[in-house]
Amino acid sequence: MERAVPLAVPLGQAEVFQALQRLHMTIFSQSVSPCGKFLAAGNNYGQIAIFSLSAALSSEAKEESKKPVVTFQAHDGPVYSMISTDRHLLSAGDGEVKAWLWVEVLKKGCKELWHRQPPYRTSLEVPEINALLLVPKENSLILAGGDCQLHTMDLETGTFTRALRGHTDYIHCLALRERSPEVLSGGEDGAVRLWDLRVAKEVQTIEVYKHEECSRPHNGRWIGCLATDSDWMVCGGGPALTLWHLRSSTPTTIFPMRAPQKHVTFYQDLILSAGQGRCVNQWQLSGELKAQVPGSSPGLLSLSLNQQPAAPECKVLTAAGNSCRVDVFTNLGYRAFSLSF
Repeated sequence: MERAVPLAVPLGQAEVFQALQRLHMTIFSQSVSPCGKFLAAGNNYGQIAIFSLSAALSSEAKEESKKPVVTFQAHDGPVYSMISTDRHLLSAGDGEVKAWLWVEVLKKGCKELWHRQPPYRTSLEVPEINALLLVPKENSLILAGGDCQLHTMDLETGTFTRALRGHTDYIHCLALRERSPEVLSGGEDGAVRLWDLRVAKEVQTIEVYKHEECSRPHNGRWIGCLATDSDWMVCGGGPALTLWHLRSSTPTTIFPMRAPQKHVTFYQDLILSAGQGRCVNQWQLSGELKAQVPGSSPGLLSLSLNQQPAAPECKVLTAAGNSCRVDVFTNLGYRAFSLSF
């Protein structure tokens, strides 16, 4: 006599909804806690998940250690950008930035400390905030995004002190020249603009797509990522990923990467980049591709280097993008494991 095959128990509606959410999830932003032991990740559903890096990296780590310690609804729309101060986690979505206390974030039921909206031109305007940048010397925060402006906010008073105008299309990315109070911005208009914060003026413009060696008209002119190191800048997007000497506005190295790049950073004597495709790319400054390390997401939108001196045991690179997973690289040679929403 044949044994009856039990019917599969259908998932509840909540489980089905969560499974569909994970299937269509995009992680736009990451930020490491001031202690270096936790990682915040923000997704397209407005949720922020907090992961314990110390638990996930422990020799006694289990699969549960790679799940969030806590997940909370931070914004109504996507969490496009996040950054951490000594005490706060700052997150940005459509039209506003919010602050959360790190000591409270790890508790369930965490409530925002404050939220601020830049002074937009009309009350109906709700542009996305794509980038956040701290300026420690001024104790200020710079926000930029869909309204084509850079807004400066005094972190002590919470007031917006100035707006920098020059971009003709929305802004994707920001970078700080630490030795001088200057900020770089890159946007959909194809320009990287250098702003002197002392005089609140644009002092240099590099229209990358106008340089024949960088131009890739089939990909567009948009600048999706940039990073600085003293007198050097690396940027990419529609145009090729390129290393520039800022003082002379000269492209010195064109990196042979066909896919548009969405995130780039200097690391020791290397440049790390990621974008379309599942690999984190490691470049020599000369333009030689040192390595391509595959991850689990089909496309990458953010890289985060945890270099907090308070937690050397948590020194990792994390990469996230078009999936519900955050890949963790304990060295640059391979993906050790993935955290998951």
